[in-house]
Amino acid sequence: MSSSASEIVADTTHGRHHLKIDGYSITKATLPTGEFLKSQPFSVGGRRWAIQYYPNGDPSSHKGHISLHLVLDDAVAGEVRAQVQFRFKAEKKHALSFLQSWGRKPAPLKLGRVEAGEDGVWECPNFVKRKTLEESDHLKDDSFTIRCDIIVVNEFRADGGPPPAPAPRSVPVPPSDLGQQLGDLLAADKGADVVFEVGGETFAAHRWLLAARSPVLSAELFGSMREGGAAGAVRVADMEAQVFKALLRFMYTDSWPLETAEEEEFAMAQHLLVAADKYRMERLKLICEDKLCKNIAAGTAASILALAEVHHCHELKGACFHFLSSPKNLTAAMAGDDFENLRSSFPSIVKELIAKCSIDAPAQ
Repeated sequence: MSSSASEIVADTTHGRHHLKIDGYSITKATLPTGEFLKSQPFSVGGRRWAIQYYPNGDPSSHKGHISLHLVLDDAVAGEVRAQVQFRFKAEKKHALSFLQSWGRKPAPLKLGRVEAGEDGVWECPNFVKRKTLEESDHLKDDSFTIRCDIIVVNEFRADGGPPPAPAPRSVPVPPSDLGQQLGDLLAADKGADVVFEVGGETFAAHRWLLAARSPVLSAELFGSMREGGAAGAVRVADMEAQVFKALLRFMYTDSWPLETAEEEEFAMAQHLLVAADKYRMERLKLICEDKLCKNIAAGTAASILALAEVHHCHELKGACFHFLSSPKNLTAAMAGDDFENLRSSFPSIVKELIAKCSIDAPAQ
C-alpha cells in the first residue's frame, strides 16, 4: 500500500509596535468621543501601519472605554490578511492578573481582512475602561504604553510535507508449539502426579492439565478422589487402552491423536466420541462427529445414527437423516444387521425415516 503526505503552510511576518500615551488626562479632556490621535507610521510585513488612539471611545456606545484602531496606512494594491492583538506593555502575567481582577478576559485577537481601496481598519473599541485604567498600575505619571502585535499573512502554500515515517519493522513469529511441548511432557512422564489403569495398562499424567481439559476429571481428581484420600491408580473400566491413550494425547496436544488407515480412524472416531461425551470434551466430540459424517454410507449409516442418538450429537444425526432420506440409500441400509439393531433400539427413528421416504419397512 502506497502512502503520501502534504501540508498547507501559512507564510507569515511578525511585528510589534509600542505606542506611549504621555499626558493621558489631557487627551481625555480634549478629544470628544469618536476623535482620535494617530501614531507615527511603522512597517510590518512590507506594509505601512498606524494606530489610532480614541481616549473617549469610538463609537459612542463605547464612550466609557479607550478604543484602538490599527489602520493600513499605505495605498499598495492587493489583499491584506493580518491578525492583531492590543495589550499593555507590561509583562503578560501581570496584564492577565490585572484584567482578571476586574472580571475581564485578556483583550481578544482582532482579525481583519481588507481589499485594496477599502477601509483597512482592525478595530478594538473596548480595549479598556477608562476607570479601570485610572485605578491600575499601568497608568504612571499620567502615561501608559500600548503594545500592538501584528501577524501579516504573506501567502498560503502547499508543500510536500515531511517524508512519511518508515514502516515499523516486523519480526517473524513462528506458530505456537505448545501442543508439541505438552505432548513431549506426556511422553516423558516428567512431573506426572496421577496414574490411570485402563485395560491392563497404566498411563501417567498431570492432574492440573486433565482438570483444565475436562470438568469431569476436574471433579474427580480434585473433588471426591482427593477428599477420599485415595493414592492409588484411577481405574477406567469402560474403555480400551488404545482409546484412552489417544484421549490423553488429545488432551495434551489439542489435535487429532492418530495418523492411521481410514478404517482404523473410523473405528477410533466412534470410540473417542463416546469418551469425549463421557468427559465432556466438546471440541473433541465435534471433531469425531465431523469425521463420522464423512464416513456415512449404506453400511455405516445405521450404527452412526444410533451412536448420534445415544450421545446427543444433533449435527451428526441430521447428516444421517439426510443420507437415509434417499429411498435408494435407505433400502440399502435396511439390508444390513445394524439397521435391525437400530429398529429394535430406536423404533421411532426408523418410523420417521420410512415416513419420509414413503416406503414400507420389510416385515420383521
